[in-house]
Amino acid sequence: TATDQDGNTFEWINYGTQDWAIENAEVVTYRDGTPIPQVTDNTEWRNLNTGAWCYYGNDPSKGKLYNWYAVNDPRGLAPKGWRMAADSDWKALMVTLHKQDLDAMALQHSSFIGEYPDADVLHFHAYGSGYRKESGQFTNMDKYASFWSKDTLNAFSANAFHLDKKRFTPLYGSYYRTGGFSVRCLKN
Repeated sequence: TATDQDGNTFEWINYGTQDWAIENAEVVTYRDGTPIPQVTDNTEWRNLNTGAWCYYGNDPSKGKLYNWYAVNDPRGLAPKGWRMAADSDWKALMVTLHKQDLDAMALQHSSFIGEYPDADVLHFHAYGSGYRKESGQFTNMDKYASFWSKDTLNAFSANAFHLDKKRFTPLYGSYYRTGGFSVRCLKN
């Protein structure tokens, strides 16, 4: 386990040459102790150009989602010794997970090409956490796990990575920086 700046412990695991958190970030402060604002109002959320977080559906029983500004704030969202994932990190992880997925299927003599026998076979815990649209509305709970990349596409969009909850079909794309996605970190 590892510990973040707020004292939360989280599990991590090695995939190939990378050590990844296998739990979504749950911090409410940057690495330097500065609070990250929680924003529940849709209008306020869509007008942000600074870091913020929320619970999916503003429901504290759900996980935290962060806008891209929080991910790339120079004060650091990732705990000390950890960093935010870049596109190259996500792509390397997917190569490793895909190989492990194929190996698991071969061992089990299963016919579920591209589907997990259960949500945790590869131990990445990418459950369908959904996301917050740039408008502030919430969507895709129990369908997709959506994660930020620290890389940008242009002045308005940043790169993102999505995993379908039931099928190993990673999607790379971009989204408005005011969207709210889950965050995963990996060791420096």
